[in-house]
Amino acid sequence: MSSDTIRPMNPVPEEFAGSSFSRGLKRAFHATRPKFFTASILPVLVGSAWGAYAGGSFSWYVFGLALLATVCVHAASNVLNDVGDDRIGTDPRNEQRIYPYTGGSRFIQTGILSQNSMARLGITLIVIASIAGVLLLIERGPMVIAFGIAGLLLGVLYSLGPIKLASVGLGEIAVTLAFGVIPVTGAAWLQGAPIDASLLLLSLPIGIWIENILLINEVPDMEADEASGKRTFPVRFGLAATANLYLAVNVAAAAIVLLLTATGKLPLLAPVVPIGLLALAYKASRGIRVGMADRPGMTQSIEATLAIQAIGSIWLVGCALYGVWF
Repeated sequence: MSSDTIRPMNPVPEEFAGSSFSRGLKRAFHATRPKFFTASILPVLVGSAWGAYAGGSFSWYVFGLALLATVCVHAASNVLNDVGDDRIGTDPRNEQRIYPYTGGSRFIQTGILSQNSMARLGITLIVIASIAGVLLLIERGPMVIAFGIAGLLLGVLYSLGPIKLASVGLGEIAVTLAFGVIPVTGAAWLQGAPIDASLLLLSLPIGIWIENILLINEVPDMEADEASGKRTFPVRFGLAATANLYLAVNVAAAAIVLLLTATGKLPLLAPVVPIGLLALAYKASRGIRVGMADRPGMTQSIEATLAIQAIGSIWLVGCALYGVWF
């Protein structure tokens, strides 16, 4: 029996039952889908490392606040995405999901938390992020407001509000900005680095690798998304085009790192890992072409994509720190 055959389709409500404070914290924590927090933690690490390199200084206090704000906005976005997808009917009708990667946390559908409780959790996380943002504003000045508003708007409007970026075909672009450009440039600027072309280029591979997590996770959800009017890239253009885009942007990420190396902004060996990851990306793109006809293969492709994002981002943290130390 394959591991995918025995993979659960939902969280088990009994594991989260109970009225104690610790049980409540457990429900809240797992509702935020912490498995994906590398998508907010690593961009801040990359940006902060670049800031220490380009700015010549580093503040642990500022780093901690930036990390707290970014992770809380990410967690709030995940929770509010569950609320939005439950309201439009995407998650309730999603029978092709690969839990825990796609189809949301399933906390609303299994009764672990109500839709209202999830909404309150999302608002609480935004309040915590805002408090961290105010402290950063005091420390670094009004530019913090621009980064904070941009991040919050993208996080909330991804699933809620009059626009619903994910439903109108802008989800992939929103994620590239929200998890690449904004946290990387923001974290670097907070540490004293100038916002220049090199920093913006550095942010793009980070955003691309995270955008590909969203892109591949949309494949198992295609039927439910289409039925609920959610016009993701796979819904609009199909599996072949999705696989082509997935591979093309991975190539673009490697090319950007190569360009930064050629211009002397990254160490000589910086392109080695992003180029090496293309082999894993190619294999994952083949899984996308088959889609849910090969469910275990699709699961492996999702896990490969998560690995690409983690390995590539950690590598770029090391490359930036190389500039600090050497």
